[in-house]
Amino acid sequence: MIAGCFTAIVTPFKDDAVDYEGLGRLTDFQIKNGITGILAVGTTGESPVLNWDEHNRVIETVAEKTKGKCLCIAGAGSNNTKESLEGTKHAVSVGADAVLLVDPYYNGPSSIEIRKEYVAPVAKAFPNIEIIPYVIPGRTGAQLLPQDLALLNETFDNVNTVKEATGNIENMKNTRRCCGSDFTILSGDDGMTLEMMLDPEIKASGVISVASNVVPKAVSQMVHLLQEGNQAEAKKLLSALGPLFDLVTVKTMEATPFGEVVCRARNPLAFKTLMSILGMPAGRCRQPLGKMTRNGLETVLKSARKVQTDNPEILKPVAEFFNVDIEGRLNDPSILEGLYYKEY
Repeated sequence: MIAGCFTAIVTPFKDDAVDYEGLGRLTDFQIKNGITGILAVGTTGESPVLNWDEHNRVIETVAEKTKGKCLCIAGAGSNNTKESLEGTKHAVSVGADAVLLVDPYYNGPSSIEIRKEYVAPVAKAFPNIEIIPYVIPGRTGAQLLPQDLALLNETFDNVNTVKEATGNIENMKNTRRCCGSDFTILSGDDGMTLEMMLDPEIKASGVISVASNVVPKAVSQMVHLLQEGNQAEAKKLLSALGPLFDLVTVKTMEATPFGEVVCRARNPLAFKTLMSILGMPAGRCRQPLGKMTRNGLETVLKSARKVQTDNPEILKPVAEFFNVDIEGRLNDPSILEGLYYKEY
C-alpha cells in the first residue's frame, strides 16, 4: 500500500542545466528527514520543460538514492500514451516503485478515453509496477472520473491509488464510494490533507506534498499524527505550516500602465524562490516560468519569516543539513537579487 508523506521534488537547475548534484543533495535531505517516498519529475519537478533524456536521468538519480531507504515514484505522465509507455518502461528498468500518470493535458480526452486509451494500456503493459493516476483538472483541462477510476481498479491489480488534486470534496467522496474502502487516496494539495484524512467519507492515506521540499520532517509528522488519530497535535502543526502551504500558488495584484492585473505565480515558482533564499539547491525555473514580482517575493518572505518567528523548529532541519543561517538569509536583501522582476 502506498501511503504516508511523499515529496514531489523540485528539479534544481544551474545555468539552465539540470543540477544533478543538487538533486542528490535534496534527495538525501528528504531521506534524512523521514519522508515516505519521493516523486521525481512531477509537475513540481517541471516535467513539461525537461527533455526525455533529462527526465530519465532525474528518475535514475532519485531511484538510486532512495533504493532501500524510501519509495520512488516516477512521473511518466504525458498527453501522448506512447511517451507514457516509454517513460514507464524506463521507470521499471531503474527500479522505481510506482509511476504517476497525470491526466492528458491540452488535447483533453474524455474520462472514458483517459481510462481506455491512456491508463489501461500502461497498466496492462507493466503489471508489476503500481500505476497512480493523477487527477488535477485545474492544470490539465481533463479529468479521470471516479467511475472510470473504479473500473480501472476492478480490472487491474496495479491500479490501487490516486493522487487527488481536484479540490472538490464531493469528487473525493465519490471516489471513495466507487472505489471502496481498500483503495488509496493521496492528497495532491498540502492545505487539504488534514481535511481529506479526517473526513470519514474520504479517508485519505497521506499526501504527495510540495511544501515538504522545504519542510519534510514537519509535513511527515503531521501525516503520522493523523494516521495515529492525534487530531489535536496534527491541527497545531497544520496551523504552523499554513503560511508555507499557502505558497503553492501566490496571487498578487500588479499595477501596469493600463490598469491592475492579477499575477499568479504557480507551483513550483514560489517554493524554488524560497529554497534559493534559504540556500538550498534549486536555481530558477526553466522558461516559460520565470521570476516572481516584487509583491510575490514579499509574500514568500512574509510567510517564511512568520514560520521562523513562531515555530523556528520547522525550518531547523534546513539550517542543519545545508549549514545555513535561516534568520540571516531571510533578512539579507542581497540574497534577493535576481529572484524577482524589478518592473512589471
